[in-house]
Amino acid sequence: MITVESFTYDNQQKFDLALNIRTEVFVKEQKVDARLEFDGKDPEATHYLSFCNDAPAGTARWRKTDNGIKLERFAVLSQYRSQLVGLALLEAVLKDVKGLHPNIYLNSQKSAIGFYLRYGFVRVGEPFFEAGIEHIKMILK
Repeated sequence: MITVESFTYDNQQKFDLALNIRTEVFVKEQKVDARLEFDGKDPEATHYLSFCNDAPAGTARWRKTDNGIKLERFAVLSQYRSQLVGLALLEAVLKDVKGLHPNIYLNSQKSAIGFYLRYGFVRVGEPFFEAGIEHIKMILK
């Protein structure tokens, strides 16, 4: 069973779980520099944790920017991929942000573009590299 909970930065227990997932996926698995991953923007974001049978499985966040609502830091632990954890996270985030701003966007890693295309996002602009990983900006139609 997959569940998703939203929380704020000041919930230290949940935030620590999210940081552990981000560290495992981005820093250890994808070799992103921890200084880039932990960008100081967590206090201004709304965070999410997904649980698979009560075990922490994934995380995400969103925050307001000058360009709209930016969805960020979607990460699912390797053992929970292909089990709809990412979809549950995306659905929970979109449920909360729709209607807050007309522009909802994200920077997708190349490997996740197909996932976001299936759920209503479209590509915008040219690919670019962020933290050494190819990305493309995508907006929600």
